Amino acid sequence: MVVFLFPGQGSQKVKMGEDFYNNFSLAKEMVEEASDRIKVDFKKLLFEPNEKLNQSRYTQPAILLVSLIAHKLFTNQKPITPQYALGHSLGEFSALGSVGALEFGDAIELVHKRGELMENSNNGGMMVVLGLEDEVVEKIINQAQAEGKKVWCANYNSDGQIVIAGVKEDLKALEPIFKEAKAKRAMLLNMNTASHCPLLEPARKPLREYLEKFVKDSFQAPIISNVTAKPYNSKEEAIPLLERQLVEPVRYKQSIQPLNPTLFIEFGEGCVLKGLNRRITKVPTLCIKDSKSLEEALEKVEG
Repeated sequence: MVVFLFPGQGSQKVKMGEDFYNNFSLAKEMVEEASDRIKVDFKKLLFEPNEKLNQSRYTQPAILLVSLIAHKLFTNQKPITPQYALGHSLGEFSALGSVGALEFGDAIELVHKRGELMENSNNGGMMVVLGLEDEVVEKIINQAQAEGKKVWCANYNSDGQIVIAGVKEDLKALEPIFKEAKAKRAMLLNMNTASHCPLLEPARKPLREYLEKFVKDSFQAPIISNVTAKPYNSKEEAIPLLERQLVEPVRYKQSIQPLNPTLFIEFGEGCVLKGLNRRITKVPTLCIKDSKSLEEALEKVEG
C-alpha cells in the first residue's frame, strides 16, 4: 500500500514547477487555471525572483499548485488510490485536493484566502528547536507561558525537531534557555506569522465559511488529520479539524509513526517530508518535484 504526502509552507523556492511547466501541457493548463481563478500571474510568481513568493497569501497557493501538478502527472500514468493521504500544515489542503475533496480551482482560492487570513491575524514568528526531546521543550514552553510569554509548540516534525510559534520577542528570549538545555540549535525562521497557535484565533471563523463553501463530501481515500493524527473521510469531520488546525500543533511524526505502507510518495518542491521521514520510519519515501523524479517514481511504483 502507498501513502501520499504533501509539503507545507517553507518548501517554496523560485523556479519550482518550471520543469513541469516546460515539459507538460497539463502543467501549463493548471498554471493558467490557477492564475485565472485568483488573478495572480503564477508563471511570474513561480519562475521569476520576487518578494511575493514568501508572503503566505501567495506562498500557499503556489506550493499547492506545484504539488497538485506533480500528483496529477503521476496519477494520470499510475492511477493508484493511496491507503491514506496527508500533508504538513498547508499540505493537508493539497492532500484534500488529491482525493477529490476539493476541486482544483476551489483549493487554490481556499488556501489563498487561508494565507491572507493568517497574515492579517498576527505578526508573530516561529522558531525551530533541534536536538531536544519533546518533553524538555514542552517543559520550557510551559514555564515560559507561566511567566506570561506567548509561545506554543506548533509542529512536531520528528524526534529532536520541534517548531515553536509565538510573539517574536518572546521566542528570542527563549533562545539562551534552549541552548542551556543543550539544544543543537534554536533558530528563528524567516516567517512573519505564528502558525498553529492561539494567535491565529481571529482567522478561525472566516476560514470556516470558506471551508463550508468548498470542501466536498467525496473522499477517494481517507486524510490523516494534522490535529488528531487520525484519519477522516467526510466533510462533516473535515471542517472542524481544518479550522482547529490553525490554532493547534501539527502532529506530523505522530501521523507517520503508526503507518506501515510499502511506500510513501511526496508530491512537490523541497523533499522536506522525505527528509523528516528518514528520522521517523524505515519505509522508503519517493519525492516527485520535476520530470526526472517523476520518471524515476513511475519506474519504481507498481500498478
